[in-house]
Amino acid sequence: MVLTEKDLSTALNAKIIGSGSEVMVLAHGFGGDQSVWDKILPSLSQHYSVLIFDWNFSGAIDQDLNLYDPVKYSSYDAFANDLVELLDEMRLKSLVFVGHSMSGMIGCIASIKRPDLFKRLILVGSSPRYINTKGYEGGFGNSDIEQIISNVESNYQNWASAFASLAVDTKDPPSVDKFAKCLARMRAEVALPLAKTVFYSDERQVLDMVITPCTIIQTTKDCVVPNSVPLYMQKKIKGKSTVEMIEGDGHFPQLTAHLQFLDVLGRVLGFHDLGRD
Repeated sequence: MVLTEKDLSTALNAKIIGSGSEVMVLAHGFGGDQSVWDKILPSLSQHYSVLIFDWNFSGAIDQDLNLYDPVKYSSYDAFANDLVELLDEMRLKSLVFVGHSMSGMIGCIASIKRPDLFKRLILVGSSPRYINTKGYEGGFGNSDIEQIISNVESNYQNWASAFASLAVDTKDPPSVDKFAKCLARMRAEVALPLAKTVFYSDERQVLDMVITPCTIIQTTKDCVVPNSVPLYMQKKIKGKSTVEMIEGDGHFPQLTAHLQFLDVLGRVLGFHDLGRD
């Protein structure tokens, strides 16, 4: 489907919350939708104009639009192009981009294409590669990823339920349930090719082209991304970058450790009261 001008923001359920003079964009990851930001949005919107949206693979998107083409979106590059198009359509630039998981790498790629759009990248639980290789610990062996893909293909809903419990801190059942419902809304025929794109991705070569200042946020125990990854990213990113560790389990600090997450953003962005508003 070809979208005309102003259609992309509508199709991706994009909206701006708050009226701050500076702009922040929140981009969710695999299986999510904009609701994963619900806990931190009220605080952030007191200080920023916050753009939230749903990626085209999300179950929150109008399925009749058929926006997700598995061939076109077989790499992060097409997502980065959509991000640039969305920001241009909404006439936003020089912004803070907060990308969770796969969206962190998408933001990195978009910042290389259009550095004028981005003032800072906040990369949350992001990874340039998930498969271990010589000199690099991604967290998974080839057989691990093959098993994940097989499980997604054979019974997506069962896998989604199990993955939600694995990826989100089980000491926070409401957050597990929130992500589980997001995953359940994503269509299986979308989830399978997208899982292949994500888990087989290798964007390590992108990092030394990123000149936008970066903050990498990671929980101390993330089953999806080992702690070696943010340190690797910090070393490889060309621009100034820092790593901020949040004590806790899981891949979703914005859900399970949202006050600590806001405190980190407050320190990085200069709003020291941010997490306590």
